[in-house]
Amino acid sequence: MDSQRKRILIFGVILAVSLLFYFLGRKQTQVHEPVIAAQRIETEDEILVKKVYMEGKEKDTEAQKIALTFDDGPHPYYTEQLLDGLKERGVVATFFVTGEHASLHPDVIKRMQEEGHLIGNHTYSHMQLTSRNRADFKEELIKTNEIIEEITGVEVEYVRPPYGAWDKSFEEELNMIPVLWTIDPMDWCSSNVSRITERITNKARENAIILMHDYYDTSVTAALMAVDELLKEGYEFVTVEEILFD
Repeated sequence: MDSQRKRILIFGVILAVSLLFYFLGRKQTQVHEPVIAAQRIETEDEILVKKVYMEGKEKDTEAQKIALTFDDGPHPYYTEQLLDGLKERGVVATFFVTGEHASLHPDVIKRMQEEGHLIGNHTYSHMQLTSRNRADFKEELIKTNEIIEEITGVEVEYVRPPYGAWDKSFEEELNMIPVLWTIDPMDWCSSNVSRITERITNKARENAIILMHDYYDTSVTAALMAVDELLKEGYEFVTVEEILFD
């Protein structure tokens, strides 16, 4: 074989090898390009945007908490009627009972406890605190605590002072927490069920505490009507301790 034919043969081999590596390289790049794209690392800004979006979605779907409270009971009939309605709806409430009525109807107090409601102190005789009756007021709180604790076996922590009159020094002396309210529909002085209900639903806000009384038939009817409306609006009824401390 002469030298010219050798050079042509060598050139052909080199060309063939070069073409082989070229096409193999293109094929390998085409296979891995989608994999690299799928494994792209998110930037810090993208992660932050996603986090804010997800938190917003969770907030949108989270129920707004609200507390329904009742003073003056228990009543031998109306409170039982109210408990029936709350149980049917799967709703809990807070009852601030007087010692006088609790001692007369211990079975109703027991039912409140068994069905998950919170029971608080409303003095023994619905006494309003003044500058002249501090000692008597304190004695009524102690007496009512003893009555409730004897029935339930649970220490009383919360107090609804009648008319909102309170002495902060009692908080340390008796280790009790006062609970007032943010919505007062004035149910005790009205027999207009629709008006009482509207006063509640129109002022309803997250973490609101509604003041009512379970000693009147119209109050019970209005309370359950308000519950139905607020449940439709996405509210979740809780006891006052969840509003105060969660």
